[in-house]
Amino acid sequence: MLNKPMTEAQFDEIKSRAESFYKSCGKVFCPYFNEMVSFNAKGLYHLKFNSSHLARTREEQFIRFKLIYLAPEVIRLSRTLQGITHTKNFELFKTNNRTERVLKTVSYYEFIAILENKRVRVVIKQIENNPKYFWSIIPFWKTDKVTFQRKMHSPNLEND
Repeated sequence: MLNKPMTEAQFDEIKSRAESFYKSCGKVFCPYFNEMVSFNAKGLYHLKFNSSHLARTREEQFIRFKLIYLAPEVIRLSRTLQGITHTKNFELFKTNNRTERVLKTVSYYEFIAILENKRVRVVIKQIENNPKYFWSIIPFWKTDKVTFQRKMHSPNLEND
């Protein structure tokens, strides 16, 4: 049985509801960090675009928008870290009334949970010692586009 393609109206409805929900989240307490994790504009932007500032496919956006309601709950319940990655990235920072790309140390924290029979991975991002914020929610399994085998994630968390 083939799935019907999603209409533009259906996609816009899911996107609109997800954006409204995301904006209502504000900050969520994470017991693992013993601090608040914010849901800021950077996380919402990342749900729509990858790190190259190219729009994600509608299918990628759709699955993330459909799962976004689980992200605050995963963060709220997380007491065990499943993965951590430290890297250096060029990040946008405002200095002297202008925005510049500056090389910074970035940490990505991964939490995996099963909620409502859905396995998801939530990524929290922290740039140097700045506050932590939601970065991404990803279905636990992804399919490798070359081998068509299931994989948990790509090695580059900036793009996930």
